[in-house]
Amino acid sequence: MLRSAGIEPLVRVSGVDEDALTASLGDPAPAELVSALAQAKADAVAAEIGAEEPDAVIVGCDSMLLMAHGEIAGKPGTREAAAERWAQNAGSSGELLTGHAIVRLRGGEVTARANGHLGTTVRFGEPSEAELEAYLATGEPLHVAGGFTLEGFGGWFIEGVDGDPSSVLGISLPLTRKLLAQVGVSVVTLWSSPTAE
Repeated sequence: MLRSAGIEPLVRVSGVDEDALTASLGDPAPAELVSALAQAKADAVAAEIGAEEPDAVIVGCDSMLLMAHGEIAGKPGTREAAAERWAQNAGSSGELLTGHAIVRLRGGEVTARANGHLGTTVRFGEPSEAELEAYLATGEPLHVAGGFTLEGFGGWFIEGVDGDPSSVLGISLPLTRKLLAQVGVSVVTLWSSPTAE
């Protein structure tokens, strides 16, 4: 998503234990949870790369699906959990909650932080049993928030999106732009130089 939007990021996995962090938070509201997870990821990466990349902007992201019946769902992890999630969501809608956090480093030190979240409504279609089995067999829904993707096989079974579609694709470009501004970075300064055709 960032590359298509003009930014060549260095991608680092944070290694944050999401389950342990979630347990330590008690009973946060769903939006607070995705924001806290995004912040923890950004902070972890900032601590790791400060010496290597002393002047950097780190973007941490997390997403979860708030299903129609009120349950918050991350990555299903298993085929059974993904099938159950689709059984619950088919023909209804859920809210994909996206949390982003920005950490700005200068001289290897954190000089600014910003975080925020947004919700995007996702309207699920009703795949046939054979279609759902084929989708589950791809393995795709096991490793993505809510058990679906918009840009992959799952896109065939999403009826619509109300809100920011980029947040469903992985990173909210509008939210990231606003958070970058809060730490004193204009997104256009991060764009790769356009090439002449």
